[in-house]
Amino acid sequence: MVAIIFLATLISSCARSRAESQTMKEIPTVAVVKAERANLSSDLDLTAEFEPFQEVDVMAKVSGYIRQIRVDIGDRVGEGQLLATLEIPEMQDDLTRAAAAIEEANAELAAARDELQRAESAHDMTHLSYTRILDVSKREAGLVPQQEVDEIHSRDLVAEAQVSGAKAHITACEQRIHVAQADRERFKTMYQYAVITAPFAGVVTKRYANTGSLIQAGTASQTQAMPVVRLSQNGLLRLALPVPESAVPVIHLGEPVDVRVSALHRTFPGRVARFADRVDQSSRTMKTEVDVPNSSLVLVPGMYAEVDLVTEQRKNVLVIPVEAIDGSGTSARVYIVQPSGTILIAPIRLGIENAHEVEVRSGDLKAGDSIVVGSRSGLKNGDRVQPKTISLAGDVAPTS
Repeated sequence: MVAIIFLATLISSCARSRAESQTMKEIPTVAVVKAERANLSSDLDLTAEFEPFQEVDVMAKVSGYIRQIRVDIGDRVGEGQLLATLEIPEMQDDLTRAAAAIEEANAELAAARDELQRAESAHDMTHLSYTRILDVSKREAGLVPQQEVDEIHSRDLVAEAQVSGAKAHITACEQRIHVAQADRERFKTMYQYAVITAPFAGVVTKRYANTGSLIQAGTASQTQAMPVVRLSQNGLLRLALPVPESAVPVIHLGEPVDVRVSALHRTFPGRVARFADRVDQSSRTMKTEVDVPNSSLVLVPGMYAEVDLVTEQRKNVLVIPVEAIDGSGTSARVYIVQPSGTILIAPIRLGIENAHEVEVRSGDLKAGDSIVVGSRSGLKNGDRVQPKTISLAGDVAPTS
């Protein structure tokens, strides 16, 4: 009898377990997350290519043969560092000729000064004779013939003219000296261009010439002059970003940005350094440049980088994952799992968003509510579900 009662109880318990199991199978399990308040920012992801802050092909100012080149590809050089020297024999001859011209002009000036001294002495004697004869002629009329007085006066005027000519000759010699000195200084200046130096600190990225190469003067656009080296300033790099027209008002000088480099799996700090302040009519974008310090030269021009430009920020707003939204725009809604375990489909109005989260501006949703993420097919208002809280990675910073 006891055995029969025990068997009946066991059968009844199994039946209840099967019924409860079947009931649990009928209630679906859904993944949920909690709506929370957080600081949210809307970012604009832009891709660009690193460019050197400055890059130039170093040319020679004068023509000549390369006597020595001191750098090669990859060398780091400082501002003013010697890159190459040129061999220009004819320019040394020009300097010698300019020095000889100065000596010749100085000798001519000395001769002109001697001539002036002789002319002044002769004029003094002639003028003294004329003065004496003129005094005698005035005191004793008729004693000295007028013709003799006129002849002596004429010789006095000629001597005075010779003095003026000698002075003019001295002035001309002095001007010749100035011209010769200017030529010498010009040749010295040109000769200094035989030494080619770095205009700024950077890295040699290309070498065009070797020892003995003939370098043409790179002063005329129509000549096919060959550079010596190409120099890039890589200690500071540029990123030229095409900012869409809609984001132009939020671009500010000095604004810090994060620069992600996928090739290095690293993020570098940058800042908005300059922008065109004009929207291009063809692309409807504004060129904006971000400067990225690169003192260690780990970044190389030509690498691709992604920049997050913060277009809008909100503090302590209601935030939910993008995966929790059903629909879009004015028809957006969320599936709230109420404390009773039933579904409530609530319409919401959205605000700013980023790649992972979106702001809820209005609706029946509150902080702490459980909302369904992932698949919501088949769920309706009032359906009973089994919630399972999961964690989603996001970019928001919860407020304290």
